[in-house]
This record gives sequence, C-alpha cells and structure tokens, in this order.
Amino acid sequence: MTTMRTGPTGKLLRRDVVAALLADRGGLLAIGGLGAPAWDITAAGDVPENLPLWGGMGGAAMMGLGLALAQPLRPVAVITGDGEMLMGIGSLATIAVQEPRNLSIVVLDNEHYGETGMQETATRHGVDLVAMARGAGIGDCRLVRTAEEVTALREALHAGAGPLFATVKIDEAPVPLVLPPREASILQARMREAILGQAAHLQ
Repeated sequence: MTTMRTGPTGKLLRRDVVAALLADRGGLLAIGGLGAPAWDITAAGDVPENLPLWGGMGGAAMMGLGLALAQPLRPVAVITGDGEMLMGIGSLATIAVQEPRNLSIVVLDNEHYGETGMQETATRHGVDLVAMARGAGIGDCRLVRTAEEVTALREALHAGAGPLFATVKIDEAPVPLVLPPREASILQARMREAILGQAAHLQ
C-alpha cells in the first residue's frame, strides 16, 4: 500500500491519496477533473483507462455518470476538486436518481481554487459537500481525513455498492505538474480502445 504522508497543515498529501486509490486498480476507469486532479491521476500512472480533463469545469461527475451507465460492469471513479465539484453540484441529484452501483465520486478538497491563484472556495467557509451529497440522495457519503479511511475508500471503489461520494481533506500545498497528453481526441480514443478493444477503431 502507498505510504500516506501529511503536509504542513496536517492533512493528507494529494498525490499519496490518489496513488493509493488507483493502486492495483484492475479494470477501474478514472476521470480526473479539471486541473490538479487530472495531473494527480496522471502522476499515479498515465494509462489508457484514465480520462484527464483539460477543460469543461463542472462536468466531471456527469461524465463519470455517463461512463458508468455505458459500462456497468466496470468500476468508475471520478477524482476531482472542490471547486470543480461546487460548479457541478447539481449533478449529484441526477447521480442519486440514476443509482449507478459502479460509480464513485471522490473530491480532493484543499479548500482552494488551485488553477486560478489559490482563492478560497466555499468549503473553506464551512460548506459541507458530504452533507450536500447526502441531501441529494446518495446513500454512501464519507468524509475522509486519515490513511485508514483512504484504504477503506479504495476498497469501496471496487465493491460495486455505489453510488458513493467522498470528500478527502488534503493539504493545500501545490505539487509539480505531471501532464497527460493535451489532445482530447487521443485521450478519448485510447480509453475507448482500452474498453472496447482494437475493434473500436473500425466503428
């Protein structure tokens, strides 16, 4: 299991969290929300089963829902940030109604907009994303602060008992960029091939 460290704030380090969640992932498909979460899933391993988003802020959870519904036998994890999730908060109601058992939404909450200058997000001022997800009707909602809770969350990603929503409180310190390919068509095509096989090119 990946070593889980904490930063100056005493909160978990984002790259350790993501590496732990994606370790020994099997067939898990991962969508990385705009900005740092996309770099985080890439740092954990730039594989075709990743779809890091270069744009479309607020859309990560809904893209995950579409993927989970299209591939009901594959676990799907959306790993995104607090700012991106706040923009797409209405998606939680749709996810709750659709009840995809293979979908997990994991929010890396550093309470800042990391891509635009580290302005404070609403979670810095008491907004509770876990309570909002629970209020939307998602049954398994978690606040994660410890290494042990990350381990339990990783197991839940593969359990097929979703939908699941988790907020992981992480340190706010920036980390070096680990960039995936920039072309969305490449990212989309390689994931499609990973799911459907080389015959996908002929369709």
